[in-house]
Amino acid sequence: MLTFADVLEALTHHRFENANQPITDAVVDSRLVIPGALFVALPGEHQDGHNFVADAFRRGAHLALIQHPIDTDYPVLDLRTSTFLQEIPNLPACLLVEDSLKALQETARFWRRKLPVKVVGITGSVGKSTAKELIAEVLSRRYTTLKSPGNLNNEIGLPLTILRLSENHQRAVLEMGFYVLGEIAFLCDIALPHIGVITNVGTVHAERAGSQEVIAQGKSELVQALPPDPEGVAILNIDDPYVRKMANQTQAKVFFYGLDPQADLWADSIQSYGLEGISFRLHYRNEIIHLRVPLLGRHSVHTALRAIAVGLVDSLTWQEIVNGLKSTPIQLRLAVVRTEQGALILDDSYNAAPESTLAALNLLADLDGRKIAVLGDMLELGIYETQGHELVGRRAAEVADLLVAVGERGKIIAEAARRASMKGENIKAVHDALDAIPILQAELREGDIVLVKGSHGMRMDRIVSALEIQE
Repeated sequence: MLTFADVLEALTHHRFENANQPITDAVVDSRLVIPGALFVALPGEHQDGHNFVADAFRRGAHLALIQHPIDTDYPVLDLRTSTFLQEIPNLPACLLVEDSLKALQETARFWRRKLPVKVVGITGSVGKSTAKELIAEVLSRRYTTLKSPGNLNNEIGLPLTILRLSENHQRAVLEMGFYVLGEIAFLCDIALPHIGVITNVGTVHAERAGSQEVIAQGKSELVQALPPDPEGVAILNIDDPYVRKMANQTQAKVFFYGLDPQADLWADSIQSYGLEGISFRLHYRNEIIHLRVPLLGRHSVHTALRAIAVGLVDSLTWQEIVNGLKSTPIQLRLAVVRTEQGALILDDSYNAAPESTLAALNLLADLDGRKIAVLGDMLELGIYETQGHELVGRRAAEVADLLVAVGERGKIIAEAARRASMKGENIKAVHDALDAIPILQAELREGDIVLVKGSHGMRMDRIVSALEIQE
């Protein structure tokens, strides 16, 4: 377990053996403090973490990283100029540093290098979180495994996750997000991954990155950071042309997965059973294995293949891999809820991109009942905004009996559906999520299947909250 001495050594490059108090966790939100935690005070756009140091200590924090003096009764150790300390204060205490975020990152970098854990890094435009969950589930069949909680996948979240590692952990599965070039390279410098998994290169975040080519360049930083073969392994989606090309950008061993028979691991004969999961035939070397797993939608075969690939390159047996795949339904963000009218809602309201929305519509197509698609704006698509929304609109016209399009960009979805010959009376375009609620309350009936999906900023979750049965 991380100790006060480790934090001091990371920030001063000097070891203090008498500072052996354990640090149980690291957080940036004082409400999440547990006894013994490290609280990192970060200045924010709306709130300054320094205003919550006292609250963190009240909740039992041992340490607080601060980057400017605060009014406090607790000891403050100024590390901005000192590299060697004569006296170690009693805890709780504040450590005053030049930059609290950089101090967090440096502490995580130091701690990662002290541990022999093998790290799996995951990035991609769509499917990172579900892949992370399933990969961790598979690896945990044999190894003590830590995974990134929630979506802690950036320059703050990844260091926080690493500081939760202990000497007992054998594997860590870390999600790595991307907005700008150099970001994943920076995360890899902290995490030192051995295995890198790339899901795909889509259009989400193109508004910031500029294009799919730039997104691919950013994602490829993961495979570039891997150690050479045989220690490093790049697990690449052969079905995505951007990802396939990354094989030329790594010193690591390349392991392809996908639906192409040229892959090291590939699947065919894919069947969807709606909410009862999927089945497929798996090909690996000279083996053919038939599997059925509790994942939703045909697209989820790629999620399963990623987890299987990691298990194979990390020497797990087939029994361990299959047990991990079947251990629990891994559907992170898609929840199924009932309405008062007896309709079934597929709540996929956390986020949206063209790729994930098309996959959700494909799942809707597999289900029995009148199909209603409630689709909101997909944000941050940049130059792909019109194209992405039109693709979704055309597919919605093929799948849905009723389309409710939400938001300004939702109008593009509605118009594309109309051009794809969906009848006008079956298309409703509304300004925001709240406007969709009365329409659905009037329309829903028993046996309907309703997909609710849109970018997080559209707050489509309000639709689900208003319609689901209140117990």
